[in-house]
Amino acid sequence: MNDQLLSIMKEFDTIIIHRHVRPDPDAYGSQCGLAEILKASFPQKNVYTVGKEEPTLNFLYRMDEIADDVYDEALVIVCDTANQERVCDQRYKNGKYLIKIDHHPNEDPYGHKLKVDTSASSTSEMIYEFYLENKDQLTLSDRGAQLIFAGIVGDTGRFLFPSTKPKTMRYASELMEYDFKIQDLYDQLYRTKRNLAHLQGHILQHFVLESSGVGHMIVTQDMLKRYEVTAGEASQLVSILGNIEGMKAWVFFVEEENLIRVRLRSKGPVINQIARKYKGGGHPLAAGASIYSWDEVTPMLKDLEALCAE
Repeated sequence: MNDQLLSIMKEFDTIIIHRHVRPDPDAYGSQCGLAEILKASFPQKNVYTVGKEEPTLNFLYRMDEIADDVYDEALVIVCDTANQERVCDQRYKNGKYLIKIDHHPNEDPYGHKLKVDTSASSTSEMIYEFYLENKDQLTLSDRGAQLIFAGIVGDTGRFLFPSTKPKTMRYASELMEYDFKIQDLYDQLYRTKRNLAHLQGHILQHFVLESSGVGHMIVTQDMLKRYEVTAGEASQLVSILGNIEGMKAWVFFVEEENLIRVRLRSKGPVINQIARKYKGGGHPLAAGASIYSWDEVTPMLKDLEALCAE
């Protein structure tokens, strides 16, 4: 399959790479890591990365701004995005040919060609395998290696999540051989602003844990304003409850202007089925959704209670 993808990429002079909204390190790592591989391997091609920037990840890469007509004869590749509605910059539909590369469950099989591997720790890991399987024809620069490494680190929780396999560690060790400063990368990926640390302390003091092992935290607009934190920054704190004794599965409800962002995590029960019920999705142990009324919080918590009781 990876050699088929490369053959398609070779056919196009213009390649535009997208990823999901509200990007995380894996979204940037896969999108921009692939871009760097293609730029280094085919300098005559026009390769663009598009989508709304995440300010906390600007140190990794900056997005391109391109006109609509650039899509006319372009190959479009969407990385790390399970569902079409989550693709950042909906112009992705305007290209001549569409490829999807992802590691989430393939519930929305869009595109002319799909490469989906749910066993991969990250889409960045998949991009590195794409390079390895075609390394006789491709070049991986130091910057590309840094981006892919950052994506793998981000989606494995610094190699702590169950998705981390022996090959993941092997790939990480190979990427570490490239010329980039790992400590500087870690410092910037996990730098915590003071106000965000204060919100983190509030969450650790006020989260709710039921006897069933279901935990939850509600973060309102008032709290975001009080701590001067964005909804995206607050959502990234969901993992801090993972080490709480007795916690089986937990959920963050983060209030935005027009919706309530839901972040689900689990230590065992498969939670993406609950996310799908609320028009979301994700991995078996890490998923997300959106709800539009606080009235939906109680039913979702009851669903989690029933799941953990099983």
